[in-house]
Amino acid sequence: MLAVTRKNKIKDILIERKSITVTELSKTFDVTEETIRRDLKFLEDEGFLTRTYGGAFIQSGVENNVTVELREVAYTKSKDAIAKECRKLIHNGDSIFLDASTTSLFVARAISDMRLTVVTNSLLIIDQLTELDNIRVVCVGGTLSRDHKAFQGNATIQALDDLYLDKTFMSCRSLSMEHGITDSSEGMAMIRQKLLKRSNEIYLIADYSKFDKTSFIHICDYDNLTGIVTDKVLNQEWKNFLIKKNTTFICC
Repeated sequence: MLAVTRKNKIKDILIERKSITVTELSKTFDVTEETIRRDLKFLEDEGFLTRTYGGAFIQSGVENNVTVELREVAYTKSKDAIAKECRKLIHNGDSIFLDASTTSLFVARAISDMRLTVVTNSLLIIDQLTELDNIRVVCVGGTLSRDHKAFQGNATIQALDDLYLDKTFMSCRSLSMEHGITDSSEGMAMIRQKLLKRSNEIYLIADYSKFDKTSFIHICDYDNLTGIVTDKVLNQEWKNFLIKKNTTFICC
């Protein structure tokens, strides 16, 4: 197969699936992983995809799910900066919710020395905090989503009915001025919608790559949020928009 043909087929796969690993592509095309990495580098230079450790993803399309393994190693500097800002919003003694986003996982790492109650539906966050005596971990169970490594479904929603939280830190797949905060997973969106009613403060944690995009399902509008924590200074249009919505924005 010609290299140009293989690259076009990689594009077709990503347009359909939104994310893929180097190993999968290597097996699909029967070439070395190094060859696939060169292909992905070429397509990234074209602006078609974003490479990450072990694979690549694209953010176009409203149903733009990306596997948690790839999300965890994407935009790590941005997520680390956001997590450090979130720590400043959290106080010892707080009860907080961390959702099943990889940005929330970075927040969990940033607060590991604090005295808190952390409620979560994320297996990754449970694993991160399970050995810490200073943090009380409350797991919101339900149906396990292997793609998200998290619990979701009716049981998860019902469990949240019994809880009240000081602060929730939740992410999303996309946000835009026109369509609000959106997600590609209906199950995760429903949990985030429920949290709007169970928390005194709601902080959206979103890196720069999520702005000015729209995904499959609407989570909420900006006036539902206490604030947005992001890693880049917002342009004046966004600043004016959030001021009108009475939404605080915190830029790292």
